[in-house]
Amino acid sequence: MTRKLAAECFGTFWLVFGGCGSAVLAAAFPELGIGFAGVALAFGLTVLTMAYAVGGISGGHFNPAVSFGLALANRFSWKELVPYWIVQVIGAIVAGAALYAIASGKAGFAAGGFASNGFGTLSPGGYSLQAALLTEIILTAGFLVVILGSTSRAAPTGFAPLAIGFALTLIHLISIPVTNTSVNPARSTGVALFAEAAAVRQLWLFWVAPLVGAAIGAGIWRFLLMPGESLDQIAREPE
Repeated sequence: MTRKLAAECFGTFWLVFGGCGSAVLAAAFPELGIGFAGVALAFGLTVLTMAYAVGGISGGHFNPAVSFGLALANRFSWKELVPYWIVQVIGAIVAGAALYAIASGKAGFAAGGFASNGFGTLSPGGYSLQAALLTEIILTAGFLVVILGSTSRAAPTGFAPLAIGFALTLIHLISIPVTNTSVNPARSTGVALFAEAAAVRQLWLFWVAPLVGAAIGAGIWRFLLMPGESLDQIAREPE
């Protein structure tokens, strides 16, 4: 269990440091040319690389909503859920602190939004609470369907990290203008604590919406697409 938790902590650290770091350190400079698309790709690459690196140890969740959805789909042990959540949030906060320490080393630094998520005045495009809520729920649900489908026994082996990484890139391309993209409560928490804006006051939405979306995605997979699949069934089936 210790190795699983360490892998989840480091994987979540990498996701937040790489994804949010691309926004805080690179996207702030237009001459570097990464823009929204570059940030979206960075998030996808963090998940892809860590899924290959440590996914075999912990399952490569790096996201409380993913762990919750997998448990609801009977693909993850409920007794491990809270420990996973704790280390995921710790990894995200450590990454946020590391990014803040680096970014504040530049003269004239101001944290501003610090890659945090938000709605209303904190939304990059000025989208409402309702728009943010719906966006996060739909995209997290879709993300869970991709994760469950690409890691099922019916899927080609070895390609799940690619599907998941590309899915997260697509999710960011859609929703950066709306919420700056969460679909991950740990990612939202890790940088909100260091933002100058009122991101912490809006953090509740970026826990509630991803968890609701994860439940919907797990339900779509479990009851419509692959009923009956479970950890016990997978363990019993021959390779």
